[in-house]
Amino acid sequence: MPQLAQRVGRAKPSAIMVIAETAKQLKAAGRDIISFSIGVPNFLPGEHVYAAAREALSHDSGQYGSNRGSDALLDAFLKHIEALGFTGYGRLNLSVGIGAKQVLYNLAEALLNEGDEICFAAPYWTTYHDIADIVGAKTNVLHCGPEQHYKLTPQQLETALARKPKVFLFNNPSNPTGMVYTREEIAALADVLAQYPDTWIITDDIYNSMVFDGIGYHNFVFSQPGLRDRLIFVDSVSKTYGMPGWRVGLIAGPENVAKAVTTLNSNHITSVPEVIAAAAIAAFSGPQDVPQAKCKEFAQKRDVVLAALAQIPGVVCPRPQGAFYAFPDISVAFGKSHNGTRIETDVDFCAALLGAKGVACVPGSAFGEPRAMRISYTCPTAQLEPGLARIAEFFAELT
Repeated sequence: MPQLAQRVGRAKPSAIMVIAETAKQLKAAGRDIISFSIGVPNFLPGEHVYAAAREALSHDSGQYGSNRGSDALLDAFLKHIEALGFTGYGRLNLSVGIGAKQVLYNLAEALLNEGDEICFAAPYWTTYHDIADIVGAKTNVLHCGPEQHYKLTPQQLETALARKPKVFLFNNPSNPTGMVYTREEIAALADVLAQYPDTWIITDDIYNSMVFDGIGYHNFVFSQPGLRDRLIFVDSVSKTYGMPGWRVGLIAGPENVAKAVTTLNSNHITSVPEVIAAAAIAAFSGPQDVPQAKCKEFAQKRDVVLAALAQIPGVVCPRPQGAFYAFPDISVAFGKSHNGTRIETDVDFCAALLGAKGVACVPGSAFGEPRAMRISYTCPTAQLEPGLARIAEFFAELT
């Protein structure tokens, strides 16, 4: 019989969604489950977003939209990125997609030939490796452990770029670690990037508005404007505005890259629906009180998580300063047992934790760091401390 394409064999289900689905099934079966697994903001956008969607429905044309994105959406995004510090961009520098994930896939197809190399730091968002595998790219993963606060060093980057990768993919603030690079750290990395002009740079910075402690959001192009001709900035409404299900992602970059992504859209998705675009325009252009309040709330939840983890002997968690994740090193548990269940790996740990205490976390190996696990702390506030207490109880019961 006919066979599937080889690339399908390289595609893997999301490890994050597998954990989330398992937790969902246990909850449906009557278990008391607290989920720290899936990375959704767990809040809804402001009423003005829904009002814009309703208004768009009342004037729906029923027609196809622009492959690049409507002019109104592009203009709203331009104002949004200007506020971040990206100046001098126009509509031709932009393109849209069905969420940042689809945008990243389009970029992989646009920039990477089979066998080309892409490099990125670990811990990494699981999709980076998955997309590279599907398009047949080679990956060079730069390991950044907890001892260096999960951050890439200029020396690591220089060694990687000396191999002349086609693409360098960077994530700031980070999923899964919540780490945020300072202005000085970004400038030091940008100085290295400036020395290697043959590598495309993708900055996947969809958590750019969720930064704590006054550290601010910084991008390579702010300190090295010459990188603009080969840097692509990726953003989304999903995390900042509580709109992951609306599926709107965008890029700002060189005109030829934006044109390539737009052409791929004409073959993949055609366009973002008018109603969805109207909601995204309202999110970018309207009141920012909801995301600002949620950023403060997440910073407070971060403090609760760190305080709880600090009380567990042997657990180390570098201080996250953005997004809504903590990424503790749990390797102190390896080689121990919980009620007869032997724990040798992060996967063993998370499976035993879910089974024994009803707390769902994602094993760090899904993100390229098998000593850790990811805690997404966007759950209802009333669940946060009880969930953390269950984790502490689990550690205390290890023998």
